[in-house]
Amino acid sequence: MKIVDVLAAPGLTGFYFDDQQAIKAGAAHDGFAYTGEPLTEGFTAVRQRGESISVILVLEDGQIAYGDCAAVQYSGTGGRDPLFLAEDFIPVILEEIRPKLVGQDLDSFRRLTKMTEELTRSRGGRYHTAIRYGVSQAILDGVAKAKRLTMTEIIAQEYNLPLILEPVPIFTQTGDERYENADKAIIKRAGVLPHALINNVESKLGRNGELLLEYVEWLKKRIVTLGDRHYHPTLHIDVYGTIGLAFGEDTDKMANYLGELEKAADPFDLRIEGPMDAGSKEGQLEALKALRSALRAKGIKVEIVADEWCNTYEDIVEFVDAGAADMVQIKTPDLGGIQNTIEAVLYAKKRGIGAYVGGSCNETDCGGRVAVHVALAARPDQMLAKPGMGVDEGYMIVHNEMNRTLAVLRAKESKKTHRQRAFWS
Repeated sequence: MKIVDVLAAPGLTGFYFDDQQAIKAGAAHDGFAYTGEPLTEGFTAVRQRGESISVILVLEDGQIAYGDCAAVQYSGTGGRDPLFLAEDFIPVILEEIRPKLVGQDLDSFRRLTKMTEELTRSRGGRYHTAIRYGVSQAILDGVAKAKRLTMTEIIAQEYNLPLILEPVPIFTQTGDERYENADKAIIKRAGVLPHALINNVESKLGRNGELLLEYVEWLKKRIVTLGDRHYHPTLHIDVYGTIGLAFGEDTDKMANYLGELEKAADPFDLRIEGPMDAGSKEGQLEALKALRSALRAKGIKVEIVADEWCNTYEDIVEFVDAGAADMVQIKTPDLGGIQNTIEAVLYAKKRGIGAYVGGSCNETDCGGRVAVHVALAARPDQMLAKPGMGVDEGYMIVHNEMNRTLAVLRAKESKKTHRQRAFWS
């Protein structure tokens, strides 16, 4: 089955592009927008709509395959590729990527994504991570349609993975509405919650950590109140380095504070993402390793999740090999082609480190659904409900795609078992 044409359509994401430099420099909220001038190249406002591009593959039998190019909320900073605007990059896809794909046989996801990942522009350098991300999604969908299989089955076959027909825990993020949206996540019985967006010491963590401690105590009581005896979620909170700021980057003090949070969360397991930001990858590796050692010495079982400075596949390998975290977040758009996400999950699992297929609120429904197939085949410890920050929509997209796919795969397995029994009877 060959690709006979490639189309591109502008789209919107489930959230917004935010100029992180301007926000850190003091841009104030003005309703849902921000005041002030943007500081990061390419931005025309501190907050502007998130944009995507749908890559559409036309197959020779008339079938259509899709993938969505999208970038993270804080684009253009932290070593990431520049702001991803549809009007800038649709010509690139049609004029430079399209000729490479038309005529290709959809025989192998790994072969085609390796080819597209290695493409370089005439002026040098690889294509924007968002382009590689969306094109790889379309290729996976195309190969699945050509072979009349689910995307999960294609990944499992090409990576020689067993099909485990059980759901992967879904992690919901509340954004700033950490109370009301936590209620939503609990009512929907999310497996992991609430993220909580603890990105400010004074207003969210507390100078001595007291605000987050109060929130964890509230959250535990809320789970008991709204849940039932069978509901036992994992608590996963992203603190954006604020614990390090509040406690002067003192490893012993940070460990003691995490011990307090552990007691407040009991009987629920607790993960803390990004406890500090050491300002460099090397510094972050050492700081996380030191904190994990201190926690083990004190008998504290809080799990540490690496996020900042752990962006690419190569970064993930470094953090895993260094034993710098109990879990690594694999931010799908930052890794380019989704084959890199698959390989990052498998690498972490092989070495006994937790894997979290994350991403961004600033993705699309298509990206969320493809991530489900990656998760069902590669089996990370959890995956993000995306896109958006509202809980309901992102959770619905991911949860429903997972259950649909599992229903199909279980039906196939049942028919296969029935045929085998009939053969031997």
